[in-house]
Amino acid sequence: MLARSSFGRVGSAAVATPANARNMATLREIELRLKSVRNIEKITKSMKMIASTKLAKAQRAMQAGKQYGLANAELFQHVPAESPAKRKLFIVVSSDKGLCGGIHSSVTKATRRAFADKESEVEQDSPVMVIGDKSKAQLSRALPNNLAMSFNQIGRDIPTFADAAGVADLIISSGVEYDSIVIVYNKFVSAISYESAVVEVDTEKMLKDAPGFKAYEMEDDVTKDLAEFALANAIYAALTEGHACEQSARRNAMDNASKNASDMIGRLQMQYNRGRQATITSELVDIITGASAL
Repeated sequence: MLARSSFGRVGSAAVATPANARNMATLREIELRLKSVRNIEKITKSMKMIASTKLAKAQRAMQAGKQYGLANAELFQHVPAESPAKRKLFIVVSSDKGLCGGIHSSVTKATRRAFADKESEVEQDSPVMVIGDKSKAQLSRALPNNLAMSFNQIGRDIPTFADAAGVADLIISSGVEYDSIVIVYNKFVSAISYESAVVEVDTEKMLKDAPGFKAYEMEDDVTKDLAEFALANAIYAALTEGHACEQSARRNAMDNASKNASDMIGRLQMQYNRGRQATITSELVDIITGASAL
């Protein structure tokens, strides 16, 4: 009986917590959160500076890579398609890195729209190859049966023509059947915007059947090498432009994250100041009340 009464008194004493102690605990939590948000702000500002530096290099590489794409476009002007190809090979260009907004979702959505669009006449079993782990993870859920091949560790730094040539060689030697090749990539509009774009690359068979090429007597190896080189050119142009878009999107994302962290720091600092002021006022009231009682 004595033990029960003692336990009851101890329990009631533990439940009754002073108001000052609760305020101090809340202030301590706010202080820890302020420290955490300040550390996040330092990280996002550093990442923004790094992305800004890389963006300048990526834009210079993009200007050089665009010349390869323009050469391809001029070549394919003389190869009009006699009939639209239905079994298309989609090459989706993304990257392995994140923290760059919805840039990977942009090419994924464009690929899904191409399969969902009835007017495009794309066969539902058309193969898809992905450059980059981010879009691969998204398309493996949306189009799991179409995913034929994926590439990673491409363009970790500025993409080179050797990277594009290696990808083109693996695609041609993969044994996947297709009528034409469609490259889905992010097009650089400005330093703050981008959009998904599609470029179609002619295959060896399309080059052989083109009236403009039939006028010249060429060996089979020449047409084959030309088709492979044109594919490498198109992939290189898409890789360099997509890399520039990625660095631009990452810089903008880190800039927005830094601004959000600054706003959160301001709100938490105001909340901390108000709580601290309330605690000091409560302590002063206790002191004055005690002094008046004496």
